[in-house]
Amino acid sequence: MNTTQKSSHHHIGLTDAQVLESRAKHGENILTPPEKEPLWKQFLEKFTDPIIIILLVALVLSVGVSCYEFLSGHASASTFLEPAGILVAVLLATVVGFCFELSANKKFDILNQVNDDTLVKVIRNENVCEIAKREIVVGDVVLLEAGEEVPADGELLEAVSMQINESTLTGEPVIRKTTNPAEFSTESTYPSNHAMKGTSVADGHGVMRVLNVGDATEYGKVYEGAQIDSSVETPLNQQLDKLADLITKASYVLAGLIIVGRMLQYFSATGWTVDSWISFGGYALNTVMIAVTLIVVAVPEGLPMAVTLSLALSMKRMLSTNNLVRKMHACETMGATTVICTDKTGTLTQNQMKVYEINFYGSEGITDIIKEGLSVNSTAYLDFSDASKIKALGNPTEGALLLWLHSNGINYLTLRENAEVVEQLTFSTERKYMATIVQSPLLGKKVLYVKGASEILFDFCKNIPVEKEKIQAQLLAYQNKAMRTLGFAYQIIDENDETAYFHEGKLQNANLTFAGIVAIADPLRSDVPDAVKTCLHAGIGVKIVTGDTPGTAKEIGRQIGLWAENEPEQNHLTGAEFAAMDDKTLLERILDLKILSRARPMDKQRLVQLLQQKNQVVAVTGDGTNDAPALNAAQVGLSMGDGTSVAKEASDITILDNSFGSISRAVLWGRSLYQNIQRFILFQLTINVAACLIVLIGAFLGTESPLTVTQMLWVNLIMDTFAALALASLPPNARVMNDQPRKAEDHIISRKMAKNILSVGLFFVVLLFGLVQYFKHADLTSLTEFSVSEFAASFFDFSRGNGLSPYELSLFFTIFVMLQFWNMFNAKAFMSGKSAFHNLAQNKGLLSVALIIAVGQWLIVSIGGEMFNVVPLKAVDWAIIIGATSLVLWVGEVVRMMCKK
Repeated sequence: MNTTQKSSHHHIGLTDAQVLESRAKHGENILTPPEKEPLWKQFLEKFTDPIIIILLVALVLSVGVSCYEFLSGHASASTFLEPAGILVAVLLATVVGFCFELSANKKFDILNQVNDDTLVKVIRNENVCEIAKREIVVGDVVLLEAGEEVPADGELLEAVSMQINESTLTGEPVIRKTTNPAEFSTESTYPSNHAMKGTSVADGHGVMRVLNVGDATEYGKVYEGAQIDSSVETPLNQQLDKLADLITKASYVLAGLIIVGRMLQYFSATGWTVDSWISFGGYALNTVMIAVTLIVVAVPEGLPMAVTLSLALSMKRMLSTNNLVRKMHACETMGATTVICTDKTGTLTQNQMKVYEINFYGSEGITDIIKEGLSVNSTAYLDFSDASKIKALGNPTEGALLLWLHSNGINYLTLRENAEVVEQLTFSTERKYMATIVQSPLLGKKVLYVKGASEILFDFCKNIPVEKEKIQAQLLAYQNKAMRTLGFAYQIIDENDETAYFHEGKLQNANLTFAGIVAIADPLRSDVPDAVKTCLHAGIGVKIVTGDTPGTAKEIGRQIGLWAENEPEQNHLTGAEFAAMDDKTLLERILDLKILSRARPMDKQRLVQLLQQKNQVVAVTGDGTNDAPALNAAQVGLSMGDGTSVAKEASDITILDNSFGSISRAVLWGRSLYQNIQRFILFQLTINVAACLIVLIGAFLGTESPLTVTQMLWVNLIMDTFAALALASLPPNARVMNDQPRKAEDHIISRKMAKNILSVGLFFVVLLFGLVQYFKHADLTSLTEFSVSEFAASFFDFSRGNGLSPYELSLFFTIFVMLQFWNMFNAKAFMSGKSAFHNLAQNKGLLSVALIIAVGQWLIVSIGGEMFNVVPLKAVDWAIIIGATSLVLWVGEVVRMMCKK
């Protein structure tokens, strides 16, 4: 504790013993940090993904089948490659997602460091001393000065010209504080004689007795509310749950058909004799193994990896555009958003007061009187430490005037330092003006400068250059736009003038000339109107939720195109009106609500939860502590990079560059990402449908699958992973912003997708089954020997034939892979409304993956040998396979052209 001086006030403060007693009773002035889950638990949470769960079930079944095959002597140890492959798929999907989120959270922790060791001046043992903010206790008497942050909640004992920036809690940049009950504001969110933790003193100074510290403060309550787990399931998770349920039911139905069908087939062939029941055991066990194999084949092993890669790539790309995504699913959930609840201060606006318009009468340009008056009759300063963003220190309104001078190439500090201040009355809520007498080096005389409320200044002015009615009309026009106005006046004092212009803290005997008025506002961010227009066009509702006044909130709504001139008043509510209504009443009008003004932190959270009851997917933007509960309750919370640590802790995405336009871009990314995931599902399930039906047909015909376990691992794990990378790398499609948000109850497999999967899958089954039948009865050494008539004749020939030679098996495997290869390009074009060749040359990711798959297949067939049960193919056969299977793409192109017409 550093003692600086003896107190000049009649405040004794706490004794050392009282400090210890208070700390023991009320605790320390620190916020209890959220308890972070251990890394192992965070990793295990990745296994709760619905597709991962079904994959784990498939893993268990696959291990069972492999153990039976190996122990019964029907297969070698290579049979365990399939469960090993599924395990690798599970680990890849979970580890990649875990690592990306861990990396994002490390970046976030660096961004979100909080310092509780800032020194604060307090009175203890009748002395003014400095202590760390964390050491403040209930009962402490704290000295507050301009520019300082209020360390705890307290009651003001003294307030001299005091204004506090409450934007972090209420959205209000400047609130006047007083200890005079007659001047208390009934509209203020918090009492006029209270200062709240986390706010800052914009002007004046005061003395405060601490009432609450740490978690008990309003700031602490909001922080605690931000930690409550909302447990809102994301739309993608809901839809993946439905997909997992569909795959599970479909595979179980098909497995059941195999068991029932093969039982009937067996007994119809052998009869219901005793001998048939004796040999039935081995047949039944084999039947169960086939059914389990179908269930394993039905599971899209590559899907979890595809979803994870798509989300991870989006996280990385969004970070490069200054959007730090902490939770992967937030990338996609933005695309499902139906309502955005946005804060005003610092989100829609710049959170920096600026001069909107200046009207100085009777003079052209910036005269010496104007520039000197604005410079010296002020207590604010400019901070030039960051050249890219000059910051105003002190009263934001005065800071706006200094920023205006700077923008006009005028150095306010030089003017202030050169002008000797003779007398000064600082601004106060009682006077509503500030007055300064200086010895002006520019005019060579004393000058009295006054600024404040114009209606007050009129009483001191003997010379008003224009009609007072004209000035009042201008003032009303500015005020109707929710702007603050200041009037300016001056008086040149003669050298021999000994008049006393200040008496008992008030201006007297003045003979002022009214110089003009200035309109000051917290301007919109430049990209906000267009971003809001984009969101509205995309079918997303926008609601302003702010602690600001109704007039200011409506004006901002008008400027961004949200609040029309003839807007029904029922589309606006104040925080008090909102709190007074029951949930049933609010649910009836919540969707039409556009502006909630004078909102308290928990009002925002309640609004979000009510919207969710109406099946809305809610995104919340904000930068203040007051936004944290709503940020946490929403499906997606978007905090600003320069927002409070509480807001960032509660959010899913931190917009590092504070650009509201990033929200519409995030929606574009989210919707495009969802489309890419749908494209991969289309690609993967087409393979799975074909594989399942081949197993199903083989089960009744008694034929084994021509594809080995290692071949299927290449298709389902490696090839699918690369395909996922290719489809995830597709650039965002701007057309998605013309669509309405998808409904939460929609299935991820649309009707159009289902038709495509079944039609293409069935075509592949017919073609592949026909090839198996043909290869059984022909002994091909090259596809140049292929006969269409023999192919047709062998289709329904169910005799065993000669089986498939190694060369024919290699042909079948390559044809199977190349069919999927060309279908990947069809998946790329799906839902785009364009050809698969559109922008193909620019999509280097897709082309690179296509090259890797083609080269990989050639290498496997050429050197895979016994491991993949293949032999090298002739060059002419490669050419025939590539050309023939490409018909899949050309037919797709024809269908797309016909659909356009």
